[in-house]
Amino acid sequence: MSSLSATAFILGGSLLTYLITEKIKKDTAHVYAKEDSLDAIRKAHDTVRKDLPEYTMDEIVKHNAPSAGGVWVTYGLGVYDITSFVPKHPGSDKVMLAAGGAIDPFWHIFQQHNTKEVLSLLETFRIGNLRPDDVVGTKDLHDPWSAEPKRHPILKPATQKPFNAEPPASVLVDSFLTPNEFFYVRNHLPVPEVDIKAYELELENEKVGKSKTIRFGDLLKYPKHTVTATIMCGGNRRSEMMEIKPIKGLPWGPSAVGNAEWTGARLCDVLRDLGVRPGDEDGHVQFEGLDTDPTSTPYGASIPLAKAMDPRGDVILAYEMNGQPLNRDHGYPVRVIVPGVVGSRNVKWLGKIVVSRHESSSHWQQNDYKSFSPSTDWDTVDFKSAPAIQNMPVTSAICTPASGETVRVEDGYVTVRGYAWSGGGSAIVRVDLTADGGKTWIVAKLDESEQSTGPGRHWSWSLWSAKIPIKPGQKGPIEIVSKAVDSNYNTQPESFANIWNLRGVVGNAYSRVKVNTK
Repeated sequence: MSSLSATAFILGGSLLTYLITEKIKKDTAHVYAKEDSLDAIRKAHDTVRKDLPEYTMDEIVKHNAPSAGGVWVTYGLGVYDITSFVPKHPGSDKVMLAAGGAIDPFWHIFQQHNTKEVLSLLETFRIGNLRPDDVVGTKDLHDPWSAEPKRHPILKPATQKPFNAEPPASVLVDSFLTPNEFFYVRNHLPVPEVDIKAYELELENEKVGKSKTIRFGDLLKYPKHTVTATIMCGGNRRSEMMEIKPIKGLPWGPSAVGNAEWTGARLCDVLRDLGVRPGDEDGHVQFEGLDTDPTSTPYGASIPLAKAMDPRGDVILAYEMNGQPLNRDHGYPVRVIVPGVVGSRNVKWLGKIVVSRHESSSHWQQNDYKSFSPSTDWDTVDFKSAPAIQNMPVTSAICTPASGETVRVEDGYVTVRGYAWSGGGSAIVRVDLTADGGKTWIVAKLDESEQSTGPGRHWSWSLWSAKIPIKPGQKGPIEIVSKAVDSNYNTQPESFANIWNLRGVVGNAYSRVKVNTK
């Protein structure tokens, strides 16, 4: 198993955390030390249990599979037999990366494990003590977060390690192009440090057996192509979905989205030089980043080859953002921009491109960024049954006023502003708003939209505004609702309850804010 199966106990992200804190916790509630502090629980893992035997790392290494006497791991001074836990998480048919070894280096990066629930549960699997000479401690490891770039303080972090943050929604409607410093940041792993002089991009065409490596200067030799495109995280507006039922994931508001002008080489031009023929649509293009986990396994994703080879698809290997070189958080020196497609496929810090008959085997392609029925839970989910998200659905969000704000009524109206966007190149044709529960609707003015790109190539959002009539003396709270309609006459669903899913993705229900007036 590679770290591409990051749902494993050792590497797991939000999927694992969900299993521990929601599902398994119910079965093991009697073992949780609820009265203990996190520091006390951590200390337990660094304390010798005199009632348990001591093991050497040579002995532990042998226990790397259920068929090898069990799956053992170490953490601090503890030795843990997690064999019985393996079937309780996705990917249980494969051997975990840290089986027979230390999980400390993994948890040094995946810090969501540093909770009372996770550490308490781990202690229940303890079978012994690790010989002190064999202990792997995170204090002895290189800190993978020590070289993180500086960020603008306007960004509100959802997590610090890895850094994930969004700006206040109000700044999104101030400019059609989102300033680089205000653009939301979605990182899965530590930001890599890349030396532009040593940078190389590996290219491989598995279909014809051709491969080569190019340098940054080689990309500059291709015709320069610029596309204005909105990038949106698949979990944008997840916090609203969380109000229906808990979801383990980043609690994104409506600002995990931004619109920018991207410049670089067209991917179809680069792939033609790799032996891909024009019109070849059979297969996929896999991308790997230079951001890696402790096993040097990179973040990865893929898109259909048909999208990559379509000149009207505008997929580019971007090295500029809004006329400036990419900064580190946004993929320096090169990232792929896939207009109209979920942000997770727009791989940053690009290190390798593979043309294949198969999708990427990455965890983020196979076991994440997929949506399911509201009735699907972690006991019944089958990630193989759902396609990976590509084009995003139509959505809108009210950016000003904010929910809970007291707003001024001017000439009998309250001004509302927001954005609307639809994936797949669909244009926004209308944004409707209501403040009386849907009895009457007001059509917003589309203040800024992408022009002259042609049908099917509307990659940018539309910024809109509307004046909502307020009855004399009406104080509130008043609920203002928006819904967008795209050029295919797709519209937003009314309720998050009807589209709730266990990963909290593609959340595009009506946008709602409640305000008071003065």
